[in-house]
Amino acid sequence: MHEMSLCESLLDVIEESARREGFTKVTCVRVEVGRFAGVELSAMRFGFEVVARGTVAEGAGLDFVDVPGSAWCFDCGQTVTLGNRLDPCSKCGGVRLQPSGGMEIRLKDMEVI
Repeated sequence: MHEMSLCESLLDVIEESARREGFTKVTCVRVEVGRFAGVELSAMRFGFEVVARGTVAEGAGLDFVDVPGSAWCFDCGQTVTLGNRLDPCSKCGGVRLQPSGGMEIRLKDMEVI
């Protein structure tokens, strides 16, 4: 379950920010998750709850911001948005696509006290 290691890395960033910025409590964390990132959101939510125990992020809400997938089409040379990794190009119907977005996992922001 790679979601647990993602949560540990996320917590490292949160704790480093708390030391640097001087806040003592995180109430909400928003994470951008690309549609093609291969993350099971319920597993990540559970993992975050576990790793946050006893930290500044204990009890914080974890919200996800969906980042759509995108790909460059070899047939028409356009970058298109994809709902599913196996969707054809929305411009020309081609299926030779190189994914170019929607694979990221990024801390967007936090609400802190």
